[in-house]
Amino acid sequence: MAEIKIDGNTLTIEQAMSISRGESTASVAAESKERMTKSRAAVEEIIRSGDTVYGINTGFGAMSSVRIDDEEIEALQENLVRSHACGVGDKMDPEHVLLMMVFRANSIAKGVSGARPELVEHILSMVNSRISPDVPRIGSLGASGDLAPLSHMALSMMGEGNCSVYTNGSWKHQGSKEALAKAGLKPIKLRAKEGLSLINGTSQMCAYLASTLLNMETLSFAADASLACSLEAIRGSQKPFDPRVHSSRPQFGQALSAARVLELLSDSEISSSDEDYERVQDAYCFRCGPQVHGPVIDLLRETRRMLEIEINSATDNPLVFTDRDTPEIISGGNFHGQNLALASDSIAIACHELATISERRINQILDPNWSGQNAFLAEKEGLESGLMIVQYVAASIISELHLLANPATTSNVPVSMGKEDHVSMGSTGCFRANKSSILLSQAIANELVCSSEALDRIDGKFGNGVSKIQKWVRTLVGPLKGDRTLTEECEKLSESILNGELTDIFG
Repeated sequence: MAEIKIDGNTLTIEQAMSISRGESTASVAAESKERMTKSRAAVEEIIRSGDTVYGINTGFGAMSSVRIDDEEIEALQENLVRSHACGVGDKMDPEHVLLMMVFRANSIAKGVSGARPELVEHILSMVNSRISPDVPRIGSLGASGDLAPLSHMALSMMGEGNCSVYTNGSWKHQGSKEALAKAGLKPIKLRAKEGLSLINGTSQMCAYLASTLLNMETLSFAADASLACSLEAIRGSQKPFDPRVHSSRPQFGQALSAARVLELLSDSEISSSDEDYERVQDAYCFRCGPQVHGPVIDLLRETRRMLEIEINSATDNPLVFTDRDTPEIISGGNFHGQNLALASDSIAIACHELATISERRINQILDPNWSGQNAFLAEKEGLESGLMIVQYVAASIISELHLLANPATTSNVPVSMGKEDHVSMGSTGCFRANKSSILLSQAIANELVCSSEALDRIDGKFGNGVSKIQKWVRTLVGPLKGDRTLTEECEKLSESILNGELTDIFG
């Protein structure tokens, strides 16, 4: 099993995901320990000096002007965690919690949070031991950090609350103190500033958005693959995918989407590449596929760029800088998740658009006027409904996605007596985007079910890529020999798409 060094600067999304899934282990890099030790020394010096500095010996939020006595500083950190651990709602998925912990560890490991190396080592030891604190999903405002969720994480680090431990292939629920003891770990005793460093960051948002991004990068290819299969299913035209069309409007995502589709159609004897195509033009859901799919590719490229910066950033407050002769403690706002929130809103809209255009292609495959086959691909029209309701389900998914596409960023609620008067609601937005990506996978799966069935009934040579896709679909969803329930097969296909099995068939 590979060991990944956590240094606050070089972590990738894929590495973090690998650690959270137990495919790799993590440890703190030596240079990171040096930076953290130097930063911690600055905090200790402030305590000895008697200076009043926010986050070290003051209250928090609207109570930041209240000075805390030196003998109560450690109690201050524990009280902070306990009071803020009041989230509600469904528990986060354990692997999302572990991913959140990896991101929090990496942020602190940057060495400007004033925390001891032992704090990061404790987080990573829990992750490596597959100890996932119980974290209610709801509670973060996407600014001031993901306070409530991260407090539940910190509570478990202190040996309080409950957690889930991955044992013998499943998650087992138990008390945090017991879980730590079984892993040979002791509860952490927080020192000055460390409670705040743990809970004051964008790590829950990052966890949800990272999972969403990886889903969407897989689904953007799946959408193009599904478009290619559907084009064959209606014997459509390849001409709109001609590279000359897209070089005349050189948007990266659009050109990539068109090139993917054209490659999947290579050597096809079904879809038309003739100038005198009898329909002249296909509907927008085919002809404008690259123009709709492409902007999503561009959005995901930008989201990846931004998120890779974010997961290697210090996002707590205040920050401890030791790069000059005299250390400085500076209060700022890196905990504000507006960048993540806006990206999540855009991705939720993108999910809606990809599902909408996918459903329109389903409609054409099931319509005899376009497919030239029986209505709804039923074997016996009237007696059987064929794949009629597969389209209905796709339409229902679109309704769900329409609701989820409403922006989270427009629901600002000032808190802490007006001190924290603008928040991003990024945690809500990123969770919603993740949920949207999963729904999108089902819409694309439904389209592949319909196109594969239509292709079964067409004689001739499909495009090389389309042929591979259709054969893969048939390993999960059998041919329609008569009406039957398709729920389990459709859900299995959706799950397999998200797991990357569709992309795997192309190496």
